[in-house]
Amino acid sequence: MKRHALLLMLALLSIPFHLSAQKKVIQQAQQLIKTGKELEKAEKLMTDLLKDTSNIANTKIHLTLFEAVKKQYEQGNEKLYLKQTYDTTALFNNTLKMFTILERLDSIETQQSTTQKHKSKWRDRDVAFLHSFRRNLLNGGRFFSRKQQYQRAYTFYTHYLNTAKHPLFKQYQYATTDSLMPGAAYGAMYCAYKLQQPHNVLTYAPMAEQVKRRTEYVYQFEAEAYHLLNDTTNYLKTLLKGFKHSPQFVYFFPRIVDHYIDTRQNDKAIAFVDQALLIDSLNPTFRFAQSTLLLNSGQYEQCIDICEDLIAANDSLIDAYYNIGLAYFNEAISLDKQVQNQRSRREAISQLYKKSLPFMQKVREEQPNQPEKWAQVLYTIYLNLNMGNEFDEINALLSRKKTTANNH
Repeated sequence: MKRHALLLMLALLSIPFHLSAQKKVIQQAQQLIKTGKELEKAEKLMTDLLKDTSNIANTKIHLTLFEAVKKQYEQGNEKLYLKQTYDTTALFNNTLKMFTILERLDSIETQQSTTQKHKSKWRDRDVAFLHSFRRNLLNGGRFFSRKQQYQRAYTFYTHYLNTAKHPLFKQYQYATTDSLMPGAAYGAMYCAYKLQQPHNVLTYAPMAEQVKRRTEYVYQFEAEAYHLLNDTTNYLKTLLKGFKHSPQFVYFFPRIVDHYIDTRQNDKAIAFVDQALLIDSLNPTFRFAQSTLLLNSGQYEQCIDICEDLIAANDSLIDAYYNIGLAYFNEAISLDKQVQNQRSRREAISQLYKKSLPFMQKVREEQPNQPEKWAQVLYTIYLNLNMGNEFDEINALLSRKKTTANNH
């Protein structure tokens, strides 16, 4: 018992010493703030004190920390105003620090408060200061987003948005008075999209949709989020919504067609393409999709006619060459399966292979790194047309590919 009593007495005696040392550190930091020098040192003195959990509830430490960061911010902002060299990253980081410090202090005081009437002396003054520079949170998000630091940018955007819900800023009613909120939501959504965080993308989608000049991108990010979540129902629903809003936007149309094809809903794919052509009958993307569906359904002549028109308008559209080549090739294969020995039919088959040949050679020439598209087709054509040298070359190529695949 005597030993425990002695330890208790020593502990009680150490409290005044601890408080005295703490007071001196706070006074040292405050003096540095007053002179405007070594502000980072003043900040560190306070953050070190807050590492001790017994100091967490000390309002004076938090406010001194705030003043140290605020002074750094003001000095940087003054340099910006005077068009002097300044550290942009530090300016934005100090903005975020100031908000974080006072929000944390508010949370601590709320937990300690026993009455709704509790109001600290610092609130009106410092909250008004933060309000006047709140937009720099948004600017910080844009700054870090341009630097492709998307996680950092996301933090700034979301902090800007969250001030609308924080009780510190209740008087300003940001949710109803701030017209920049949707733009911040779009910024947060974009960063979450780049970070492949689908739930965060979807969190900000409703507000981001209010940015009318970015609606198609909002639908794109939203669709990608559902795709990552394997939510095919909402994925297709969003794609269709996006296409309805912006039918010419390159993202939606091909993915809708691919979805219907991948899920074996060819009738829906055809109906959708027909709907798109009613909107723009000359759109090359819509027409090429139609040619592919015709190719897949065995309507080779119609497929060829469309692709010839596309090439006449744009002779660099290699996939149109591919569809023509494949249409002639498939027609030859189909005819070959029907008849084996009739001489006239054998000649017709050869003619189809000959028609396919220049188109598939064009595809090979333009896309040499995609042999999966042309190698096997050319192999069959060379074989049937008795093109010995060309057959040997393509056969060797396929043999090398097979050997490489087996080794892996």
